Amino acid sequence: PSPLEHVYWGRDIGDDASIRATLEAWKDFLRFERLSDTPAEVAQRLADGAVIGWVQGRSEFGPRALGNRSILADPRPAEHKEIINAMIKKREGYRPFAPSVLEERVDDFFEVPGPQKRFPFMSFVLPVREEWRQSLGAITHVDGSSRLQTVSRVCNPKYWELIAAFERLTGIPILLNTSFNNNAEPIVDSVEDAIVCFLTSGLHYL
Repeated sequence: PSPLEHVYWGRDIGDDASIRATLEAWKDFLRFERLSDTPAEVAQRLADGAVIGWVQGRSEFGPRALGNRSILADPRPAEHKEIINAMIKKREGYRPFAPSVLEERVDDFFEVPGPQKRFPFMSFVLPVREEWRQSLGAITHVDGSSRLQTVSRVCNPKYWELIAAFERLTGIPILLNTSFNNNAEPIVDSVEDAIVCFLTSGLHYL
């Protein structure tokens, strides 16, 4: 049998018209705009230190956010762990956050066993290369490991483009990726879920 390519099997967030209608219903609480170049503009905000709720397409099946219902941040500053915990997650400080890395660049930052380059479901833990452990403080565990997700341009082109735009700004083809939910709720599914979670947390942008 062919290997599973992705698990984006959940509910879709809808088309532009339905998304706008939902946003309009919350206009007393939100300011929203259409971006001319979403990957470039969001990558710039991430590089500037923002923590962002990122929602697109169909939700992920299973326990991991894989770039469609994710909270994203710059993976470099170690203090991002504390910032995100204070904002929304409220979990133990020793628990690391996970990285999403461009599939083509995984070898450059992680010790990959053998020829396998695809780890799309955030279910494998690999060592961060020694020379990057200090630089990638927000996603490197105390033992030097990381539970990574490789991102395919074919399977998730929008998320791939965002990470590639972040690399163009920073030289790092990686984002910190954690599930878009607080400590008491399941991962957001709909646009309205995302708005409610955004408004009841400290996230900078949605």
